Amino acid sequence: MNMDEISQLRLRKAIQNGLPLTEQPYLTLAEELGLTEDQVMQTINDWQEDGLIKRFGLVVKHHSLGYKANAMVVWDIPDNKVDEVGELLSLCDAVTLCYQRPRQLPHWNYNLFSMIHGQDRETVLQQLADIVEQNGLSGFGRDVLFSYKLFKQCGGQYVQPTSTVGGVAL
Repeated sequence: MNMDEISQLRLRKAIQNGLPLTEQPYLTLAEELGLTEDQVMQTINDWQEDGLIKRFGLVVKHHSLGYKANAMVVWDIPDNKVDEVGELLSLCDAVTLCYQRPRQLPHWNYNLFSMIHGQDRETVLQQLADIVEQNGLSGFGRDVLFSYKLFKQCGGQYVQPTSTVGGVAL
């Protein structure tokens, strides 16, 4: 079941730009790399458990789907409530991303960040108002930061494009 170092690096390189868009992406990867589907799935699972891969999920190109308004909502949550509020936000359908970061006092009081996408600013602001009302969050400080520039989105990069191991190009 264990793969050699070259096979592992080839798999890392293959998944860093996304899974193949097929009915059985792990099988497609396995066939391309000369591995079994079980080897691919188990190795990726092992990497997640070991912390090599922190998150394994979709990168949605929301702008091309018509979601033109993108807002990072930054929250000033008491430290003893940040886990509870973060859990509430992460369960909201409108929230696509939610994470905690340290405050940067004295200029930045915010410690919880959540992302909301919408087709326009009014929709995003209404979604936020609904989230605040439905979850009893009106007592917490927050600010809404709309993006004005579209940045390239990509997943984690694990292997350089020109990597070699023992003289073998990956």
